[in-house]
Formats: sequence, C-alpha cells, structure tokens
Amino acid sequence: MAWVLKMDEVIESGLVHDFDASLSGIGQELGAGAYSMSDVLALPIFKQEDSSLPQENETKHPPFQYVMCAATSPAVKLYDETLTYLNQGQSYEIRMLDNRKAGDIPEINGKLVKSIIRVVFHDRRLQYTEHQQLEGWKWNRPGDRLLDLDIPMSVGVIDIKTNPSQLNAVEFLWDPTKCTSAFIQVHCISTEFTPRKHGGEKGVPFRIQVDTFKQTENGEYTDHLHSASCQIKVFKPKGADRKQKTDREKMEKRTAHEKEKYQPSYDTTVLTECSPWPDTPTTFVNNSPTPAPTFTSAQHNTYSVPDSNSSSPNHQGDGTSQGSGDLHPSATIQETQQWLLKNRFSTYTRLFSNFSGADLLKLTREDLVQICGPADGIRLYNALKSRSVRPRLTIYVCQEPLRSIELERQDAGSSDSSNGAIYVYHAIYLEEMAASEVTRKLASAFNIPLHQINQVYRQGPTGIHILVSDQMVQNFQDESCFLFTTIKAENGEGFHIILK
Repeated sequence: MAWVLKMDEVIESGLVHDFDASLSGIGQELGAGAYSMSDVLALPIFKQEDSSLPQENETKHPPFQYVMCAATSPAVKLYDETLTYLNQGQSYEIRMLDNRKAGDIPEINGKLVKSIIRVVFHDRRLQYTEHQQLEGWKWNRPGDRLLDLDIPMSVGVIDIKTNPSQLNAVEFLWDPTKCTSAFIQVHCISTEFTPRKHGGEKGVPFRIQVDTFKQTENGEYTDHLHSASCQIKVFKPKGADRKQKTDREKMEKRTAHEKEKYQPSYDTTVLTECSPWPDTPTTFVNNSPTPAPTFTSAQHNTYSVPDSNSSSPNHQGDGTSQGSGDLHPSATIQETQQWLLKNRFSTYTRLFSNFSGADLLKLTREDLVQICGPADGIRLYNALKSRSVRPRLTIYVCQEPLRSIELERQDAGSSDSSNGAIYVYHAIYLEEMAASEVTRKLASAFNIPLHQINQVYRQGPTGIHILVSDQMVQNFQDESCFLFTTIKAENGEGFHIILK
C-alpha cells in the first residue's frame, strides 16, 4: 500500500514537471525579442497594402486660398464648421491668394483666371427650392441684388460682370501673381427666408462660395481649378456685431471644461475646399445672338438708370415704346408687353396680356398697388407717369454762333449785339456731378461725336484755360449759364471745348 502511494507521488511530480516545462517556452516565443511590428509590416502582404496608402508628404495642396476678413463666431463646437456673421450691405474683403508650389499648374503662369463668387443656401432643403426662394425675394425686393461687388474698394479685379438673371453671383478676372482683393456686399438677410411666426425667428445660414477657372484653348474660362466656401449668417446693419458680442459673453460665462468643447474665434475666415457649384460657367456667358440676359460689364451699369443719350431727365421717346421711354396711350398690346419687359415688369406680362397702352395708363396708383403689391405697384405707377429723379445740378449751355466769332475776330473791342445772332441755350441736367458726365451730355445735346472731344476747359481770368474736373463741376452754381466754342486739338485729331 505504501508502494502504491509512493508511485502516485512520483507520477504526480512528473506530470507537474512536464507541464511546467511545456509552459517555459511560451514567454520566449511570444516575447518582444522574437517578433516586432516592423517585422510584421515588412511581410509582402502588408508591403502591398502600405504602398497604396497616401504618404504624409503627398497631401493635396490647393492652388488657391480665399480669406474673408470677418471674425468667426466663438460659439461653434470643435468639430463643426466655422460660422461668420455679416452685416447687410457692409463691404467685406475676400483676399484671393496664390497658394501654388513651384511647378504647380504652370499653364496659368502669366495668365488671368476667372472667379465666380456666389451667396447660396447652406441648408439642403433650401438648395432644392433655390429658384422659388430667390424669385420670392426678387418679388419683395424689386431691382435689388443678393450679392454685389464693391468696385471702388476692390483691388486687382478685372472685367467685373453681373447677370440680371443671376442676382446672387458676380464674376471677374484676376492675376494670381498680383495682390487681389474682392470686396463683397450681401444684401439678403437670413430671416428673410424663415417662415414668419411670432417674431424672433432664427435666420437660415448661407454660404459664400468661390469657384475659380482657367482659360481653355478656345478662350473660354470653363476649366475648373479650385472651389472653396464658408458658412455665414447675415443680419441687419450692426446686427452681426451685436450677435458676435452676445456669443462672446455667453462663452465667458462657461466653465473652463465647457470652453474646451468650442473652437476659438479667429479674426479672419478661411474658406475651406468644396465641390464646384453645379452651375457650369457657361451659364454666365451667352454667345448666341438671342436677346437672353447676359453678363454686362459693371462699368457700364453706372449709366443704365439714367438715359445716357438724353440731356434732360424728362427726355421723351421717338413715338415708340422704348425701354427707357414713356408708354404712349396709342401703344398696342404687343408694344405694351415689350414696354413691361424692358422696364423690368416681366412678372406681370401675363397679368396685363390684354392691356393696351391706354388701358394701363388708366389705372390709378391704388389700382396698381392692389394688383401688384406695394413695392412693384408704386414702381410701375412711377414708370407709367415718367417720374424722374430731380437732378443735382442744372446748367444752361449755348454754342457760340460762328457769325459772332467772326465779328469778335474783326473787332475784339466791340460788343454790338445788333448783329442778329440768336443765343439758344440747352439745359444740361447732371445727376453724377462728374466732368465725364458734362462731356457726355454736351455731346448728346449738340450732336457732337463723343470720341472727338479731347478735353473740356473753362475760360478763366485773363483768358486762361482751366481743365474742367469733377471738383470744379461740384462747385458749379445751380442754373449757371455758359457759352462754349470749339478749337482743334494740337495734334489735329479731335478738338477741345471751351466754356465761357
């Protein structure tokens, strides 16, 4: 019996020894010295996968960068997109920066690129109904644009164009190698697209998007280069400043732990890369001869409201219904329709489809307000009655008769007015108070080719000739009278006008 117990102990001790020996190599086989992660990643299967991964130094480098000089809100959480508050109608600078590395996109070196700036909806729901939303805004704000470019403040922008049918976009050319800044003005307010309930509605966010294109072989700027955008909200004047202050005060009241969940406010807003806007740039240029709306140069828009061919604000048409002329009682239904289209009343052409000129002129101010609403009703009434803006300055100008000049040459000392010369004066109405406007309206009033007028002078003391400048025009006395004569230019090309 003792022998049996002793054999059991020997067997048990042997089993324990064998089990310990079997475990003794486990730590060595799986130890750090046996395998390392670098050895594992060096295996062929991992090498193949690793080659397809982007390298750190091969990250995408955008060719351009756009920075808007407006502070971001401090009340935006860490991983959310930045939000910037803007004041309605205030000019904000967008710096157009060349961000290319050496050798990037060499085909645009020494060439211009085209950028289109848009204000669009941020919410997907409103993007789907953008056309209806903008048409409603246009109905309530006739003649206004959602986005404008502040041309006097902008630097380096060339060939600025706007489209009457694209109220939310402007386009221009610029040289990436030069300092370029585009100053934009947003005229739509975020709450204008919010259903009215009980006041204090939360405004919808917009996006400022910049799309840049290079020129193709056929000369059109349709080859997309880069797009970037940022999120904004637009408030009534001074409202953005108050909102920024409110957000800052709210953040100051939060604990340090809560502040860590929000991103800091930055002095400028960097537009982040995005997909190009779905509208192709060909929609901005119309090469067909059809009278569809196309982009027109902004520098010509200065004279689009007053008639540049008229020296009087009450200039009458030539008997037909012209765009800037009066609607005559004898106008047919077709002529009345054309007049409505040319005067930006296309929305009401169907409503007045059976109206002749006489029918439309019989409507009172109250009738038009009831039919078209307050804004368009008053505008249509003023257009029908040819109500013009009172000129800022009126001057009377007469061309000196040739007979009077000959007599003056014969006898400089005599001033006999019995020679029968009749001095007929033309009234020149000035709205812009600029020397160029004086030149333009003198040419129109006296049927002088504008391109042949080199300079306009005013005869001063002792007969000296003083160049007529904008400042001089602004200091003309209202209803001043001038005689003028013309002399040939020194180079024989064109002539000068001298006001006496």
